[in-house]
Amino acid sequence: MKVVVDYDLCESNAVCMAIAPQVFEVRDDDFLYVLDENPPEELRSKMEEAVRRCPKQAISLEG
Repeated sequence: MKVVVDYDLCESNAVCMAIAPQVFEVRDDDFLYVLDENPPEELRSKMEEAVRRCPKQAISLEG
């Protein structure tokens, strides 16, 4: 699976980081960084939750 972020929509509110800090990080510059674009399958449920809970619907999964 691949994590895709639409940075034009993303507000870097860190909801995804709270769900999966091993994949998402909002740094001191207030921008979201994807630490692992291809997280392991064991994290699929967390990735799906991050997609659902993103306030701006800026996250999607491929594969």
